[in-house]
Amino acid sequence: MTKPYRHQPARWLAPLLLAILAIPSQAVHAQENAASLIARIETPPSADAGAGELDALSMPALMARLQVPGVSIAVVKDFNIHWAKAYGVADAQTGRLLDTESRFQAASISKPVTALAAMRLVRQNRLNLDADINTMITSWQVPRSALTRHQAVTPRSLLSHTSGADDGFGFPGYEPGAPLPTLVRILDGQPPSNVGKVVFARAPFEAFKYSGGGLVIMQLALTQLSGRPFAPFMTSSVLAPLRMSNSSFEQPPAPGHSARAALAHDEHGQRMAAPWHVYPEQAAAGLWTTPSDLAKFIIEIQTALRGPNGKILDQRTAKDMLAPAGVGPFAVGLPVDRRGAGWYFSHSGDNWGYRAWMIGHVRKGYGLVIMTNGDNGMALINQIADRVEKAYDWDSLDKPLAR
Repeated sequence: MTKPYRHQPARWLAPLLLAILAIPSQAVHAQENAASLIARIETPPSADAGAGELDALSMPALMARLQVPGVSIAVVKDFNIHWAKAYGVADAQTGRLLDTESRFQAASISKPVTALAAMRLVRQNRLNLDADINTMITSWQVPRSALTRHQAVTPRSLLSHTSGADDGFGFPGYEPGAPLPTLVRILDGQPPSNVGKVVFARAPFEAFKYSGGGLVIMQLALTQLSGRPFAPFMTSSVLAPLRMSNSSFEQPPAPGHSARAALAHDEHGQRMAAPWHVYPEQAAAGLWTTPSDLAKFIIEIQTALRGPNGKILDQRTAKDMLAPAGVGPFAVGLPVDRRGAGWYFSHSGDNWGYRAWMIGHVRKGYGLVIMTNGDNGMALINQIADRVEKAYDWDSLDKPLAR
């Protein structure tokens, strides 16, 4: 006789249900963790004895005191973006609010992003970091002299600011609509360029001197090696593979760009006469981006270093990118130095009306990007960076390594 059917749960069903229930609880826990850390950064605990007056201010009060209209932040933890948040306004005149997709000028942080594109060509055996740069350029040449008799100027020396270039540029940029010089005219200091000629005063690797002109030379070399304009070359080489979808090297920016842009403000938080300046020196200063997109750049370096591969680099090329040049603080496009007990790669940015900073730990998978749209932004960046480091307890002996 057939026994009546009695429903009995399969043995695997209970563990599965527990796992399903655990997924949202884990997500909630992560959100709560991020929320508590954000709260500590926005309104820090009572300041320690000896702490400065700014240390106890809430984020809005801190921004008002330092006269910075807007700031956007992204924090990296365990090789992922942990959270991103924007504060204040993109435009002090209209009150248009910032959000995490608002684009800022990255200024000199353009340089390490350019270096990543060069390292991709290295991985593809299309560029040799230690070859004579003159073999890669036809429209302009580094002058031959006694300085280069024994050591040629190379991509490694240009990207580490040890080429002997003596310009020390910082580029002021150009008013929107103003005539823009070609790269060759910039290098030769010819009108309408608004900076002097790039000259070489030392042998390569003899000393360190920051050189925006060296990155203009690299821009020329990468453009000629790829046979493409610089902005689309950078999109296909770096921005698209890393899904940096809110980023572009277009200079001037595309029509309609202002609707998504954080506009330039002075040291008093007032709108500049122009919405921004234009930078034909794209490799040195021309990137428009967001903290979340730059966080993806940080994660790419960290992931490739951990090995075996990132999206663009493998472990070998990542190590080569962060190998010190031997003179000065820079490796290939990035300074690498010790902060407390940890080693970090970092870069700052300083354009007309914008300040920015990023940092990533070489080993532990955490980092930070802060971007502002005010000339007094670095004072705010320093405060926020200190708060983030304390909230996350970076490099504490009690903090387990990310796995």
